[in-house]
Amino acid sequence: MVRNVVIFVVLGLISLVAAGPATVRSRKDIENFIQFLEETKTGNANAEEFQARKQKFPFANDEELSGRFQGDIELDDDEYEVLLQQYLQGRNGFRTNFIGPWPDNTLVFEFADGEFDDAQKSAIWDAVRDIEAHTCVKFRYRTPSDTIYVNMTGEPTGCYAHIGHRRIRGAHRLNLARNTVGVGCFRHATIVHEIMHSLGFVHMHTTHNRDEYVKIEEQNIESGKEHNFRLYEVSEVNNFGIDYDYVSCLHYSANAFSANREPTIVALQNASDMGQRRFVTDSDWLRINRYYNCPGAWD
Repeated sequence: MVRNVVIFVVLGLISLVAAGPATVRSRKDIENFIQFLEETKTGNANAEEFQARKQKFPFANDEELSGRFQGDIELDDDEYEVLLQQYLQGRNGFRTNFIGPWPDNTLVFEFADGEFDDAQKSAIWDAVRDIEAHTCVKFRYRTPSDTIYVNMTGEPTGCYAHIGHRRIRGAHRLNLARNTVGVGCFRHATIVHEIMHSLGFVHMHTTHNRDEYVKIEEQNIESGKEHNFRLYEVSEVNNFGIDYDYVSCLHYSANAFSANREPTIVALQNASDMGQRRFVTDSDWLRINRYYNCPGAWD
């Protein structure tokens, strides 16, 4: 039933696009893109699929295997519609214009009831304090009057988060599949990776000038996952005058979304540590500082 409704909506969108600029997409391409979007929705990701992907790709980062958009980005319903409209119009880049920084440079969050043990909560607090120590961004635990906040959950379906602050979203999602501290979603730089999504950042490998620094080996990408490598438009992503960072905690690994364990992302320069999750780079901190206009960030 849901599938039929989606197809009906898509046919309507195709009609609307036909009235404007001609679409360059074939019906098969459109159907494949619809399927891709459907598979990234929350209801289609489960613990069994996540564990199966982890067994198939034991050296991949957990956030690359979490089944959401680009692996770990949680999308709102209207974001799906916008992405589909843009695809029908033949645009090569993604653009949403929905997100922004957190007001007063302060991210409000809470732990969902019963989701994490003391060690896991401590690991999350360590990531929060690390961000506070390196930037002017602050974190505050939710009070009953806060209606816009990040709800941190520990469902066994991977690591993923909404992007940025969005007032109409209300409760924003950030999930870290429960694990031993230092493993999987509970590696320090992975926790920071997901919190950086909540702060408003997308993946390094999707920035508009990516192709100057890496080559995407399309023949090695798992069928149906190609759209995880589409770029954001130059008007959507600001690199803040900072060089492309191969070892950013927001950069995916060389074999991300691989169908055959062969590289899907090949660095055009020396980048032996690409996709690492052991540390957060100086460029990561600088991006946060410049996005949030922290004192001295532009000196």
